[in-house]
Amino acid sequence: MYLSKVLFQFLLFVTITTSLDASNYVTVATIGGRPSSVDRTQEMQVTVEKVIKFWDVRLKKVLPNKPDLVVLPEACDVPMGLTRTEKDNYYQTRKNQILDYFASVAKENRCYILYSTIRQQDADGVRRNSGILLDREGKIAGIYDKNYPTIGEMEAGIKAGDDAAVLECDFGRLACAICFDLNFDELRQKYEKMDPDIIVFPSMYHGGLVQSNWAYSCRSFFVSSCGFTTLPSEVRNPLGEIVASSTNYFHYAVTTINLDSRLVHLDYNWDKLSAVKEKYGRAVTITDPGKLGAVLITSEHESVSVNQMIKEFDIELLDDYFNRSRTFRSNRLGMDAESVP
Repeated sequence: MYLSKVLFQFLLFVTITTSLDASNYVTVATIGGRPSSVDRTQEMQVTVEKVIKFWDVRLKKVLPNKPDLVVLPEACDVPMGLTRTEKDNYYQTRKNQILDYFASVAKENRCYILYSTIRQQDADGVRRNSGILLDREGKIAGIYDKNYPTIGEMEAGIKAGDDAAVLECDFGRLACAICFDLNFDELRQKYEKMDPDIIVFPSMYHGGLVQSNWAYSCRSFFVSSCGFTTLPSEVRNPLGEIVASSTNYFHYAVTTINLDSRLVHLDYNWDKLSAVKEKYGRAVTITDPGKLGAVLITSEHESVSVNQMIKEFDIELLDDYFNRSRTFRSNRLGMDAESVP
């Protein structure tokens, strides 16, 4: 009787542990746009209230989808068209009112919100262009400070950040880049080593093909949110493909992604990929973008993770293959050098 109870508990533990590793679905929402310029005949408190109303209307478009993560544009709570003096007045009036509003939304809807803002860091008046991650309780889970503000921003008093830490969420690991950051390989290469599941990109510009480059090189999903509705806010998979986008009709996009996925190269994996598909059928998805030579394997299985599938069929991961190629090349160059008389 005792052994049966122990065996049952062990099997239950294995089942729960395995299930936690399998198909990791995350519903993400990205919303574009920013409040327009203010009515200068009104007090700044009225402007703050209008900004909150602006976002309340937009958030209500995506919240019925019960998103796990909502991404908002760069400086989303700063109305366009303010002079530097007006911005100072606005910041002094705003204080934490909009932060508190977004925190209440995150808590009420049990979701993470990436809120991008200009924040005053200390009493000395140092300001940062920051991405603040609010958790499902409405608490601050982490802050990223824009590493590469524009020259104009720095001249206006924005201080550059120097930290590229990955933020932990209950569904995975989140990295952040803000607008002009996208142009700097130094930041991207830091994130390549940190292996985030999702990179969020609040911005005032789009970035074009560079978005796809970041997604592929970091082996990460990539969620952008643009401050101009004329630019699409998009979700990309680790292949750099767009899987969801705002349009000229809708300023937002909502989709469900599966983080239980890995990139592999087709070389040496053709038969193995056929075998894993033959065994798991609809429980595994193999996405081929064409022309790249790499595919994305995703587990849709309730209890078998993509890593377990890869191990079961001895499938070589993309980076492992590239590293093996580097080693082979290095060894071959050494052999060729030794053979020279």
